[in-house]
Amino acid sequence: MKAPRLRFTLLASLAMTGAFAAGVTLPDAERIELENGTVLILIENHDVPLIGLEAIVRGGAAADPKDKYGLASLFAGLLEKGAGDRTSAGFAEAAAYVGGELNASVSLESLTISAEFMARDAALMVELVSDMLRRPLLSADEFEKLRDRRINLIKAAKGADPGGLMPSYANAFLFGEHPYGNPADGSESSLANVTHSDLLAYHRDMIGAERLIISVSGDFDAAAMRASLVGAFGDWRPAAGTLTEIAAPIVDDGGRVYLIDKPGATQTYFYIGNIGVARGFSGRADLDLANTVFGGRFTSMLMTELRTKSGLSYSARSVLSRFAQPGTVFIRSFTETSTTVAALDLSLDVLQQLHDTGLDEAMILSARNYIMGQFPPRLETAAQIAGLFAMLEAFGLNASYINDYASDLAAATPESVADIIDQVYPAKDKLVFVILGDAESIRKQVAQYGTITEISISEPRFHP
Repeated sequence: MKAPRLRFTLLASLAMTGAFAAGVTLPDAERIELENGTVLILIENHDVPLIGLEAIVRGGAAADPKDKYGLASLFAGLLEKGAGDRTSAGFAEAAAYVGGELNASVSLESLTISAEFMARDAALMVELVSDMLRRPLLSADEFEKLRDRRINLIKAAKGADPGGLMPSYANAFLFGEHPYGNPADGSESSLANVTHSDLLAYHRDMIGAERLIISVSGDFDAAAMRASLVGAFGDWRPAAGTLTEIAAPIVDDGGRVYLIDKPGATQTYFYIGNIGVARGFSGRADLDLANTVFGGRFTSMLMTELRTKSGLSYSARSVLSRFAQPGTVFIRSFTETSTTVAALDLSLDVLQQLHDTGLDEAMILSARNYIMGQFPPRLETAAQIAGLFAMLEAFGLNASYINDYASDLAAATPESVADIIDQVYPAKDKLVFVILGDAESIRKQVAQYGTITEISISEPRFHP
């Protein structure tokens, strides 16, 4: 359910004050830390009769055992398959009957439950989320069905849409044994290793009160919501296991090629990049400006050269993944097998152009307008606000991350952006290439980019 009044209020405020002068200012929030370590964040707003909730459990796929990647993702998938006294069907019906939305997902660093309900159904929302975390059914039958389905989806993607698997191959190759190299949804072989008892142990060892953040935004009375959440989670146990701190990954020396062979493929998919920056990177505004111009929008440098001018690809983008520790910076695209080298070389030329010429004032102004046009609509609904506050807490960031963003964008200069470009985007000799295609047709050609490590797409794993 949308929140039209809230959207109008936010955008009207920006229009009246000037987006770049005022930016976006976060509402006041109450933060409560319970004795068991659970953190509650309450953002009261009575514009519309909706409540959004975001529950984050620190951990996620990065904590999966080496031979059981996908364990956290399977666990998250089962959270929607029954909890408390409700079966799978009963659980789904409980939310759907009142028009509520409730889902669970996993990223590398967290398990997340997102909910949006009418204000009148706040008690039901808290009950369902509490049951998911504290009393999931974790049915053996549902587990086997979900695990088998996930394995079959990976197999199907290798045949029909291998481009969707490129992030898993790229992260596995670039990060190696580092936890950020874990394929969040698992591989065919790792999923097959996960047992029902592993799911039960995961709930006991990795899910607990001291790792939990609950952010709630919307139409509620703060005192009543606080009491409801304390009643639901105040006596919860801690996780039995230890959450290992993730170290910063080491920047790759470059000059390596990961070639995933798909015999007979008519297209080549490729990622080109290296280790990037963390979520709390101080030059975030300048980097966002640079990335918008380089490959973050339809009129970007990469799209202009690879699609509009040359017709070598339908899509080309530069993608930044930012975690608690440095993530990745990648150029990603695809092309016909016969134009593999042409597309790769053109991508490298555009990257070199970014380093050589940077951004001028006109480019910065255009990128700034684009970013600030996209930014406020991501903070329209109660659920979005709840998610944002939960993210800030999880990454140890404060309100200035949002409140100062517009002024940081406005302060950017060609010189400051150029410094960030040289700091973040790898030079040509420091690049890692991940290429999926018909190896027989392109193997000799792509050897010019570095030492090749090859794997068949039929192998049931993503790591070399």
